[in-house]
Amino acid sequence: MVTAATSDSNLRKVAWAAAAQVADPEIPVLTIEDLGVLRDIAVVDGQVEVTITPTYSGCPAMNMIALEIELALAREGIAKPVVTTVLSPAWTTDWMSDEGRRKLKDYGIAPPQRGGGRRALFGEQQVACPQCGAIDTEVLSEFGSTSCKALWRCKSCREPFDYFKCH
Repeated sequence: MVTAATSDSNLRKVAWAAAAQVADPEIPVLTIEDLGVLRDIAVVDGQVEVTITPTYSGCPAMNMIALEIELALAREGIAKPVVTTVLSPAWTTDWMSDEGRRKLKDYGIAPPQRGGGRRALFGEQQVACPQCGAIDTEVLSEFGSTSCKALWRCKSCREPFDYFKCH
């Protein structure tokens, strides 16, 4: 809880800890910290300023994420934070944490590979099935249940699965 005696450094730590726990509304097993969407928190003249970057420029979840950040900070006694969405540099799957990748796989979504964007563009990508682990998989559709995922199928176990697209 923030008090009048809280230093800017401690205020930033409290704010980061609170904002880092905000879940992604589309993939609730991930936090915005897991995704790399939470970019920075600064304290300027006692005002908390949170910077977030969407996974896609038109991501429909960003308004909900900003609201959830404000609510999380309010629970810690941080009033009227400024939440800013920045588009540059553009978000990349390389910003996802290893923990976030593990959570995706455990949830049944194939996580993106580090540096996979180039391989995906040239058709060199191998995506492991999150159910059985086989790499004999194929793309069914470049568009999955959300704009950040593609629909794949495992040729071994025949199960369809979402793949979190690299970019």
